[in-house]
Amino acid sequence: MTLKIAVLLSGSGSTLQNIIDHIEKKTLDAQIVCVASSRSDAYGLVRAEDHGIPARAFPRKQYEDLGKFNADIWQFICGHNAELVVLAGFMSLLEIPPDFENRIVNVHPGLIPAFCGKGMYGHHVHEAVLKYGAKITGVTVHFVDPLYDHGPIIMQDTVPVREDDTLDSLAERVMAKEREIYPKAIQLISEGRIQVEGRIVRIK
Repeated sequence: MTLKIAVLLSGSGSTLQNIIDHIEKKTLDAQIVCVASSRSDAYGLVRAEDHGIPARAFPRKQYEDLGKFNADIWQFICGHNAELVVLAGFMSLLEIPPDFENRIVNVHPGLIPAFCGKGMYGHHVHEAVLKYGAKITGVTVHFVDPLYDHGPIIMQDTVPVREDDTLDSLAERVMAKEREIYPKAIQLISEGRIQVEGRIVRIK
């Protein structure tokens, strides 16, 4: 059965486009039923509209109350009967309703539990990896819980750190790995092959 997903983003929507591409290539059995953005100028909204996907902005700065911001987003998501929420560069803290426990996924540009947590996103992760002198970094796909980068890990893969790496060269290889494994993890969920036992994710 095709998995109905909602995609949440705040920027260019490159991850959204990657998911769309995999759906069109039939390597991902999913349907994007809606896209929500925390910024009204996010190009991801244009990508969604170009593909006929219902899309709406919920500008975080216009909300004084985080609860109202979350309530409006969840009303939009549930109004489109989404079964899984996919975070795709969503730069706001998302409150999790009880019925969406282990039904929200995120991709992190590092190997959790290293180089993660509040403030560790995007280039900040790569900067920290290079500054620390780590020899390996990678990508983590995980379920989302109330803490940053803390939920059960679904899938990880490594990316070597080269001696001549710059911030941009490392970021490019990590993003390539993200594009590879994020759709794979979503496909496992679509196939009903994911079982969560506490912090442990088992793949059937």
